[in-house]
Amino acid sequence: MKLQDARILLTGGSLGIGRETAKVLVAAGARVVITGRDAARLRKAAGTTGAFAVVADVGNPDDIERTYQQAMDHLGGLDCLINNAGIGTFQELQAVTLDEFERTFRVNVYGPALMAARAVSIFKKQRSHGSIVNIGSTAALKGFPGGTVYGASKFALRGMTECWQTELRKHNIRVMLINPSEVATAFFDGKEHEAAPNKLSTAEIAHVIKSVLEMDDRGLIPELAVWATNPW
Repeated sequence: MKLQDARILLTGGSLGIGRETAKVLVAAGARVVITGRDAARLRKAAGTTGAFAVVADVGNPDDIERTYQQAMDHLGGLDCLINNAGIGTFQELQAVTLDEFERTFRVNVYGPALMAARAVSIFKKQRSHGSIVNIGSTAALKGFPGGTVYGASKFALRGMTECWQTELRKHNIRVMLINPSEVATAFFDGKEHEAAPNKLSTAEIAHVIKSVLEMDDRGLIPELAVWATNPW
């Protein structure tokens, strides 16, 4: 897709991969709407990236409805959805609770599905190409100790992505999954971190997202894993 004047909705745009991706896409000429739960942090990100901010929680269906109302009012249409918002919880199996499952799946699974459903409706109504990029994790490729809840949510996102790819190709809608490994982000503590020499940077993941979007609409990269060479 051509990024110049492309209309893009990106969830989880306050910090980390989301904010850096918004910055890169705006610099390429795209019109970008970002969402996030923290109003002050989101508006700061909008100011530094040039994106338009919508304060919203993807885990809340009412917020999703409002997100699309405000995004469509601002953009006038939609060419791409980037499902980037996500949370993580990591505990051994004996400590897992239903509340943690529900909280994590609401943001990492249910939210992306509902966001994508609305995007697809818009793409079909526009009778044009559309793109959905899901930001997953290499945690969806192999289990790990303490990953019961988070890993399950990312495995679920990966499974949904494969279903959408099969379902939507005939409508010229591309669905792509990016699986980063160890990235220096604000994921765990809400604070920005410089990329350690052995970890990926948010800029590198943003570059990957931009690159897969820039492929001509006749083709897509179904899934791409980005591994830190030696994170240990």
